[in-house]
Amino acid sequence: MQKYIDLAEKALSKYMKVIDNPQKKIYQAEEYSLMAGGKRLRPVIMMMTAKMCGKSPELVLPFAAAIEMIHTYSLIHDDLPAMDNDDLRRGKPTNHKVYGEAMAILAGDALLTKAFETAASFDDETVSKERVLRAISTLAIASGDNGMIGGQVVDIESRNEDEELLKYLHSLKTGALIRASGVIGAILAGATEEQIKAVDSFCENLGIAFQIQDDILDVTGSEEELGKPIGSDAENDKSTYVTLFGVEKAEKLAEEYTNKAIESLSIFEENGELVALAERLMGRKA
Repeated sequence: MQKYIDLAEKALSKYMKVIDNPQKKIYQAEEYSLMAGGKRLRPVIMMMTAKMCGKSPELVLPFAAAIEMIHTYSLIHDDLPAMDNDDLRRGKPTNHKVYGEAMAILAGDALLTKAFETAASFDDETVSKERVLRAISTLAIASGDNGMIGGQVVDIESRNEDEELLKYLHSLKTGALIRASGVIGAILAGATEEQIKAVDSFCENLGIAFQIQDDILDVTGSEEELGKPIGSDAENDKSTYVTLFGVEKAEKLAEEYTNKAIESLSIFEENGELVALAERLMGRKA
């Protein structure tokens, strides 16, 4: 796991440079949130998938960096007063607390734009242009109004969701980028359509399990371990898997979805890393 995280960190450092010019502050604001650590889950999934499909993890690094930029931009905007109004992220003051709301908005905008600049820099001649274009399209769809942003809209407008709406919400808000991570890794590695479909199923179920565990930790975790405030879902009157089912049933659901995810990888001979990742996420404390 740490090997992949280190690769992700190096790639992010490569593509995120602070340039000494009149707009230097925007680079600093971007770097502040992007290089603040975190699980780097999405780049890790992408690299592990590429390896499982027979390619080097390094192959996908521009896209791995790009998807983390998009994830980080979404966190910067999520934390704004108009959204979740949070003061702490990854154990540090949120971006707008350090740089102000206007600069935080622009830093998020810049990271989203930089993500596609970074993805477009992919130039490995062993991968067809058609696959690169498909990967970029996958990234765009997962980030937009039929993906992560769509999920955020449902989250803002809905209260007291039933299970189906809650599952739909998180399949977009949390799940879309997780699914894109695996699918892009498979596409760039030259996977077959059957393999891409299996990876997509793995990531879809993993994304649901991940969100359920997030909901559990918002009740049972600590601010020190999570690096962000706990209890924010209750404060914002949001329905979660815990409010709908209770902690014990939510834990069982997380295990069920994790097992479904693992079963999806049965067509691959070398699936050990992703299986271990899924199992580790189910028992995480942060």
